[in-house]
Amino acid sequence: MDERDFLARRFEEHRTRLKAVAYRMLGSLAEADDVVQEAWLRLARSEADEIDNLGGWLTTVVGRVCLDMLRSRRSRGEEPLESRLPDPIVVEEGSDPERQALIADSVGLALLVVLEALNPAERLAFVLHDMFGMSFEEIAPIVDRTPAAARKLASRARRRVRGEAPEPEPDPVAQRRVVDAFLAAARGGDFAALVAVLDPDVVLRADGGKALPGGMKVLRGVEAVAGQAATFQRMATLSTVRPALVNGTAGLVNTIDGELFSIMSFTVAGERITAIDILSDPERLARLDLADLSP
Repeated sequence: MDERDFLARRFEEHRTRLKAVAYRMLGSLAEADDVVQEAWLRLARSEADEIDNLGGWLTTVVGRVCLDMLRSRRSRGEEPLESRLPDPIVVEEGSDPERQALIADSVGLALLVVLEALNPAERLAFVLHDMFGMSFEEIAPIVDRTPAAARKLASRARRRVRGEAPEPEPDPVAQRRVVDAFLAAARGGDFAALVAVLDPDVVLRADGGKALPGGMKVLRGVEAVAGQAATFQRMATLSTVRPALVNGTAGLVNTIDGELFSIMSFTVAGERITAIDILSDPERLARLDLADLSP
């Protein structure tokens, strides 16, 4: 094995973690892949034998590239990420253990939406410290701050996350029970049953892409969301609905005549649904890898 092959093998040992960092930073699977590829290119051009901690070095590179990308989005005045849902990670419930392990630490879509609203430095500090356990001494040079300032960035982000993204139900069986109750109420067009399963402050986000005038539709409050009972009923009766894990939590995949129509993600807390995220953008759905789902 030559030196480059050896380096490539060492890089592959870190690929999954690097993609996880980039995905949580950017909310885009395609961009996360681009960032990981950039990290490999920089490693290939470096004096790799002088790197003591390869994992830390690569994570630093990924963090800086993501930070630059987030700042570039803002400086170019691109469409704010809050106006679209992050890319979902979808697998079938009960899929093979290896695939389950890949999503075991997935971040729910509702939390990713909150992360989109943070400024780039806050998001990086929170993701690297709270999700990946990096010290503020390691994070500080990435965001060009002192360790104390990096700690403050993460603290501000944490307060916002806790205020806007309630701690979800950790038990997948309990999650599925609540989602099944929602589906039964939707199929029956039962307004009262929907109200019973929804949190008073539930938020519904529906991203239909360019097909939805005005961008992502957001409804807040149990009456507004339950008021969509007729829409939920059409979706539940006209499509084939299959349970799936969406970013590691209970979700639904809806198809019509075998074609993917929408993906629904639910955040459950206190035995009620606190957030419903629906991706129905045909362009983005077509790019998702749902190979792990049974036909």
